[in-house]
Amino acid sequence: MQDLAGATFVPAASGLPTRLRIGSIDISGPWLTFLQFAAITLVFRLIMFGNPVVHVDEQFYLLMADRWNQGALPFVDLWDRKPIGLFLLYRLFLMVPGDPVLVYQLFGVMATAATAMLVQRMAREIARPSSAWLAGVVYTFAMPGFSCAFGQAPVFYNLLMALAALQLVEVWKRPEAPDLIGRGIGVMALVGVALQIKYSVLFEGVAFGLLLLARGWADVWSWRRLAVAGCVWASVALAPTLMAYAWFQSMGHGHDFLQANFISILQRLPDGNASWLRLAAQLVALTPFWLAVLVAPRMLPMPRPRHPAVPAVLRAWAVAAVVGYLVFGTWYDHYVAPMLPPLAVLSAPVLARSIPAEKWFGRFVLVTSALGGLAVMGIQFKNHGTAAQFDDMTQLIRREMHGGCFYQFDGEPGLYRTVDACIPTRYAFAAHLNTWTEAPAIGVNPGREVARIMMTHPDVVLVGEWKAIYLPNHVARAVLLDFLARDYERYSGFVLGTHRFGLYRLKRHA
Repeated sequence: MQDLAGATFVPAASGLPTRLRIGSIDISGPWLTFLQFAAITLVFRLIMFGNPVVHVDEQFYLLMADRWNQGALPFVDLWDRKPIGLFLLYRLFLMVPGDPVLVYQLFGVMATAATAMLVQRMAREIARPSSAWLAGVVYTFAMPGFSCAFGQAPVFYNLLMALAALQLVEVWKRPEAPDLIGRGIGVMALVGVALQIKYSVLFEGVAFGLLLLARGWADVWSWRRLAVAGCVWASVALAPTLMAYAWFQSMGHGHDFLQANFISILQRLPDGNASWLRLAAQLVALTPFWLAVLVAPRMLPMPRPRHPAVPAVLRAWAVAAVVGYLVFGTWYDHYVAPMLPPLAVLSAPVLARSIPAEKWFGRFVLVTSALGGLAVMGIQFKNHGTAAQFDDMTQLIRREMHGGCFYQFDGEPGLYRTVDACIPTRYAFAAHLNTWTEAPAIGVNPGREVARIMMTHPDVVLVGEWKAIYLPNHVARAVLLDFLARDYERYSGFVLGTHRFGLYRLKRHA
């Protein structure tokens, strides 16, 4: 036994604690595993915990939920192409008392820990318990390395897809089970909910559906039974999305829903060499997993899986996640995150190896995941700024507000929430108006929309004063600068992280 601050850990033969006693409270089994992963996840992210500028996407999700609470309708009053389920999730976070940033980040920690538990559970099908536990740790370390420390969409839908994958594994372990249709409904229901957090899970969902049909085929189902089951499973997966569309259609905004959710993604332009550089960087960053999953099995003896069909199911999941990453062509770092659960599971056999000559594979995966996660969080902390800087910038803007609107052409969408002024456009995510790639995809002409915004005379306008990383929309920026030169005066500059902003206030004529 090990005592720590009044707590008693009871170790198992594997060396991992199986029970925690705190006074009269006895914690064991899944709850102890969850607490272990939650503690590791939180401690690993402490440098970023409580920072409201972790990532622009997370800021926007919180903003959308906040304005939805105030009566704004997603896709109509505020535009984005993410599914309504993601914003609903953040709206639920706002129901919890306390600082909304801390709340959503804590929920992100819990979702990551729960996903790590599922990674561990599936990894035990192909690896020893100690190796499986380390696979869960690898997942918690790797997620921040791809900008998914707290509240990015994959943090939450990975949990649903991992749970669906676990159910699929159980299906394949039970040949000719009489409840296959019911279990398949459970799998595809999880996929359907995940689709309303991010549509990119479609490819994993299709793979899961095909694996369910393959299970039915292996059980010698008739063609008719396969067809009926396939239709039922597909209908269950599509039901949440169809319900969301029906809700918007009932309010007369069906076209707004379709344009934002489906049409716009097909109209967005590629950003050229930048996307190819991102792809190369992400593939290199995944090198430890490629070595563990593709190279190590050819060089090392692997543990025998509990069930012979399970490795094939896990590999199919990984392939589907890779396809889902590759197909969109933008290759942002957080798009890698859906690959991490299956890759972490498949890397488990090389973790916690006992033979010295074999240990380096596992150590390489574990150490590089940790170093990569810490490095990316450190870079984000440096580039995006601190909570204190963010608060100072908020106050600097608020002092010049006189009951009008605040407009930021560049910058952090979280400022809209903290300044708490009216937003003069439905395109509150700055990149939708200030980048070339989004110009044909948002449903309006960006230059004309910027002109319309500026003709409403916002009290304060925020403009970035740095070289844009992504291809800028020069027309929209030229329109903005023309209005600023005529109707506004620069009253301050501010540095948030590594980015310098210019703050402009409306000229007040006597």
